[in-house]
Amino acid sequence: MKISKKISVYALLVIGLLLFRAFFNYAIPLMDKTEARYSEIARIMAETNDFTTLQIDYGIPFWAKPPLSTWLTALSFKWFGVNEFTARLPYLLLNILVILLIGRYAERKKIDFFIPAVILLTIPEFLIHTGVVSTDTALAFSVTLVMISFWEALNNKSNKLWKYLFFVGLGLGLLAKGPIIFVLTAPPIFIWCVLFKKFKTIWKVFPWVLGTLLVGIIAIPWYYLAEQKTPGFLDYFIVGEHFKRYLSSGWKGDKYGFPKSQPLGMVWVFLAVFALPWIQAAVGKIWKNKTHVFKDKWLAFLILWLLWTPLFFTVSKSLIHPYIMPVMVPIALLITHWWNDIRKKKMLLKIGMILPVTVLLLFIFISFSGKKEFYANSDKYLIENNVTKNVPVFHWQSKSYSGQFYTKGKMGVIENNDRLKTRINSGEPFMVIIPNKRIKLIDSLHLKQLTKIGANYKKGIYLFKK
Repeated sequence: MKISKKISVYALLVIGLLLFRAFFNYAIPLMDKTEARYSEIARIMAETNDFTTLQIDYGIPFWAKPPLSTWLTALSFKWFGVNEFTARLPYLLLNILVILLIGRYAERKKIDFFIPAVILLTIPEFLIHTGVVSTDTALAFSVTLVMISFWEALNNKSNKLWKYLFFVGLGLGLLAKGPIIFVLTAPPIFIWCVLFKKFKTIWKVFPWVLGTLLVGIIAIPWYYLAEQKTPGFLDYFIVGEHFKRYLSSGWKGDKYGFPKSQPLGMVWVFLAVFALPWIQAAVGKIWKNKTHVFKDKWLAFLILWLLWTPLFFTVSKSLIHPYIMPVMVPIALLITHWWNDIRKKKMLLKIGMILPVTVLLLFIFISFSGKKEFYANSDKYLIENNVTKNVPVFHWQSKSYSGQFYTKGKMGVIENNDRLKTRINSGEPFMVIIPNKRIKLIDSLHLKQLTKIGANYKKGIYLFKK
């Protein structure tokens, strides 16, 4: 399947899919609520130069996540300017690093270097998170670095860097999403060591004292400074986010999250849908070779890596589909291992291309129909098309993170009718964005004094002018 000696069909597919993702990173506004929220936190960090305390609003700390993703986006803003593309650029680059990191396993099977990349980029979950502002891509990168470094340190002893990168991955994971990095990597590694009696080997290979020190140097300073600057952070983040959230979807101490209660075992549905079609192909090969897969060290390592994360989240109701991101790489590596034996590869690739082709066609249709701005789940166009510098803009009842981002933190909140009445009685012009579902909560006398000047499918923007 070669076009020339220099570039293959798989390389062209990878380039095309990365350009596709990069284009949409530029063309789509930041979406409410999660993506716009993390982007606004990073924008405030870049503006205030406070790289210790994440702030959900000026002066209000955000304790729910560590800083790695925010640091990356904030630095991108500082170096390249504040916009959608620069907000998402670090996540595109992280996944490109993942692609480069695992290409070696294709070459060892004497197949095209870009085959694992094609598999990853035709997995919906991975393609989506090659351009979404979130903590999950950074965590998945950290997990991948830990697991790949562990394997290479044991099996590629000519390169001693891997045994240190193992600890670097753990340190980055602590800064990406916290102690969950140990939960997602230690159990599959431990089980693998039990199966193949490798405890003595790993004790000799890895510099545990120096490595533990390296993890501490990478992660502990920020945790210490964060607690010193805003006391209470460690209790909320370690106890609340890592134990109470996992055990209870209705955790009442949650300061920042949105309800996401799921049926038990929903993580497996997420895996089946968001890793289609390659998870089905991988499961099929595992089942077909079930008598000997756990006798093969490499296959057992990948299967344990793949299974552990969904097993861990099976008993949790508080989860969302990005939680499966850390297992996209073992899926791709399992398929790569069996690539020459997999039938109907072209059909699987065509199924994998359904999402990007559908998204592209839908985007073209919506753009030419003039409905792109109407269907955006963002306040961007309401603000760009209607707000002027001299007229303040507010959001009804609650904060809008996309509104905050696109007004550079200047959007206020009108919490209730009393506040709205006070604003109207002042006589000064203002604008207010009102979700359609909440407009019935506004006093009819107040609503009559507001003129609707723009709308999308979820919200309208109204002007008060005496």
